[in-house]
Amino acid sequence: MPEAGDGPRRAGAPRRRGAVLEEAILQAAAEVLRESGVAGLTMDEVARRAGTNKNAIYRRWPNRVALGVAAYRRLAAEEITVPDTGSLREDALELLRRANSTWSSPYGEILRGLIAAAGGTPELLTELRAPAADGDTYEAAWTAVLGRAVARGEAGPGAPHPRVASAPVALLRNEYMTRGVPVVPDAVLIEIVDEIFLPLVHGRSGG
Repeated sequence: MPEAGDGPRRAGAPRRRGAVLEEAILQAAAEVLRESGVAGLTMDEVARRAGTNKNAIYRRWPNRVALGVAAYRRLAAEEITVPDTGSLREDALELLRRANSTWSSPYGEILRGLIAAAGGTPELLTELRAPAADGDTYEAAWTAVLGRAVARGEAGPGAPHPRVASAPVALLRNEYMTRGVPVVPDAVLIEIVDEIFLPLVHGRSGG
């Protein structure tokens, strides 16, 4: 049975439903985020671009922020290459510099806007910080870097802990959210790695 709520369509065009319609909505929302940011994300504009109506969107996402979070996760689910310099410190700095570059880009502005708009909605904040569906995220990359360090004998078997893997990016995020800087200086990234991350790793050297 066709999905109710699909908007006007060209004569002879098949009616979209299920995953096909959802994909069109997410694509439209991602386009709006890229062009206009969180402030420009409205259900009306997404419905217009997706060729559907607001009812079809509201059945899937209760509000524009929830839709924005889903669309951002789509944008963020790009392949992340894991560095392999042969040194845990250099791998960590490379990953943190990449994250810093992303956060200082328009994508970072979108993410900060979504975090602010989510406000006191814990499930949306959790979704923003959770790994993307393909599992190829910064946290997965940090875990891989730690695993390689263990294999080289540079870290103990207890080092690849989720809390340890997430700490550097969490601290970087805190710099943006609490200080409001357009980009975090490289000296701060080095401090995060040398003064916090590496001591955490070495502190778990006993497993």
